[in-house]
Amino acid sequence: MENAQPSQSKLILPASSASRRTFLKGSSVLAGTALSTVAIPHVHAASDDTIRFAVIGCGGRGSGAADNIMKTKGNVKMVAVADAFESKAQYAVKRLASTHGDKVDVPEDQVFSGLDAYKQAIDVECDLVVIATPPGFKPQQFEYAVNKGRHIFMEKPVASDATGVKRVLKSVEDSKKKNLMVGIGLQRRHEPQYIETIQRIHDGAIGDVISQQVYWNGNGIWYRNREPGQTEMAFQTNNWYHFNWLSGDQICEQHIHNLDVGCWVKGSYPVECNGMGGHEQREAGDGSKSQIFDHTFCEYTFADGTKMFSQGRHLKGGWSHVGEFAQGTKGTADPSGRIFGENAWKYGGEKSRGNVNGHQQEQHDLIEALMRGETYNEGEYGAHSTFCAILGREACYSGKVIKWDELLEKGRELAPGIDDYTIDSVPPVVPGEDGKYPIPVPGQYSPFA
Repeated sequence: MENAQPSQSKLILPASSASRRTFLKGSSVLAGTALSTVAIPHVHAASDDTIRFAVIGCGGRGSGAADNIMKTKGNVKMVAVADAFESKAQYAVKRLASTHGDKVDVPEDQVFSGLDAYKQAIDVECDLVVIATPPGFKPQQFEYAVNKGRHIFMEKPVASDATGVKRVLKSVEDSKKKNLMVGIGLQRRHEPQYIETIQRIHDGAIGDVISQQVYWNGNGIWYRNREPGQTEMAFQTNNWYHFNWLSGDQICEQHIHNLDVGCWVKGSYPVECNGMGGHEQREAGDGSKSQIFDHTFCEYTFADGTKMFSQGRHLKGGWSHVGEFAQGTKGTADPSGRIFGENAWKYGGEKSRGNVNGHQQEQHDLIEALMRGETYNEGEYGAHSTFCAILGREACYSGKVIKWDELLEKGRELAPGIDDYTIDSVPPVVPGEDGKYPIPVPGQYSPFA
């Protein structure tokens, strides 16, 4: 598959010359003419132009996105929630209502729980769906929301394996035919310091980009102990970060942000990757409870032969750094706001560097576009940046040079049959007789089906 180019900036596409109310009422109906074989419900805003939204996944980012949406200038109302666990869904409604009052209008019968609860929440009359579940569950949830004609905000990463990425890309194409909004939680794309700096790089401020370094090195991540009476599926779903089929590992779940910036700077995606990594610190600590690596290092190669070097790490007491750096033929750059060399420059816009909350800004942009009756679609670069992280992970797991096109075509599926999972299902990985979960072994692991 030929590599797609990432979006260079937020793309705003006019929906029509009609009013915003007409747009919200008619966008999914008009989409039915493009995909006549898909059953499209009559999606509309309330008569007062309220943008009604449902939240799928009520953890930190789901509740956070809902909070951000309700802090915009839009006339918005949260009308349904869904989570794998009823207690989390109920708590999210209570907490958000205490802050936002009548912007939270979620009756008891619109609080849903279970692994298939996303269908019930999306079926509620709404205009926008927030999807903030573990990455392994997102492809089918995104597909369902697109089929229902909903506008969508989906957190990154959008999948945990090649199969999921391909499924998302197919749904992205369907969403474009329906003129649906698709926002993806790669919030740096909405931060003015990044937008302006990278535009200057594209305009030649550092010449040709010849190499980059990207980092997400931190101390570690949360771990949730097994609760009495939990099924194995419930334990893994609640502790999702530590299972590859759910999270995609640290390189997907966190480091994707930096990889996305590097590909945005370059204006393309890599054609291959080699990498190395391991599980050493976790093996000495919580290794029996976690599948994921605690360090990865990748060398990505672009079609023109230039490189992007990547570090991702969970290491207590080690060097912590999250950021990006680019070298060019005329200078160097920190894409978050600095250029060095003959065209030296520092970001100094209305908001000084670091003061723009990207999570909030991406929701301002999304809601304001819907209020104007416009859409933009970030789904394609969200899927490709996710796959860039998956490519790096599989290179580190296998210890081999992995080609982008080959992995996208033949990459292994981490959770076959995921659409039918319930909280009582047997998950795709289980502990062995020693109580430990399987860990990829470089040199032995195969990234292909």
